[in-house]
Amino acid sequence: MNDFRLSRFTGAGYDKGRPAVVQAMWLAVNWTVLMRWWFPARLRPPVLRAFGAQIGPNVLIRHDVKIHWPWKLTVGADSWIGEGTWIIDLEPVTIGSDACVSQGVLLCTGSHDRHSPGFEYDNAPVTIGDRVWLAARSAVLRGVTVGDGATVGATALVVRDVPPGAVVRAPIAHETSGGA
Repeated sequence: MNDFRLSRFTGAGYDKGRPAVVQAMWLAVNWTVLMRWWFPARLRPPVLRAFGAQIGPNVLIRHDVKIHWPWKLTVGADSWIGEGTWIIDLEPVTIGSDACVSQGVLLCTGSHDRHSPGFEYDNAPVTIGDRVWLAARSAVLRGVTVGDGATVGATALVVRDVPPGAVVRAPIAHETSGGA
C-alpha cells in the first residue's frame, strides 16, 4: 500500500538548471511568441539556442511545441519536431539527427517515486537516436533510449529501451471480424 502524502513533497534532488529570472524569461518568450503559429519556423532554433538549447543546422520546429526547459534540450541536424509536441525535459532530452518527432508526441523525463513518503521526483533522461521516427501521438517516458533507425508507431507508449532498427506498435484495442 502506498503511504505517500503530497504535503511532504519537497522536490529534493531536482535542479531546474537556471535561476528563477531566466526561467521566467523563458516562459514569457515561449508562451507569447515561440509557440504561436505566426512566429516564423526559421527563427525558433535561434531563440531556443539563446536560452541554451543545442540545436543543429536545418532543424524544423513547428508551432505549438511545448518545451519545458530549452537548456536541457539537444536536437541534431536536419530533424523535425511536429506541432503539438510536448517535451517535458526536467532532465536532458536528446534527439538525434534526421529524426522525425511527429505531431502530438510526448517526451517526458519526469515521474514520481510512489514509494517515497513525499512522492518525490523519479526523473531520468530521454534519448532519441538518429533517423528515428516517432509517429503521431506516441509517448516516450523517463529513462528510455530509442535506438538509431527505430520507428515508434502512432499512439504507442514506450516505457523500455527500443533497440536500433526496431518497430514499436500500439496494441490494437478492438478488432472486428468480417462483414460490413
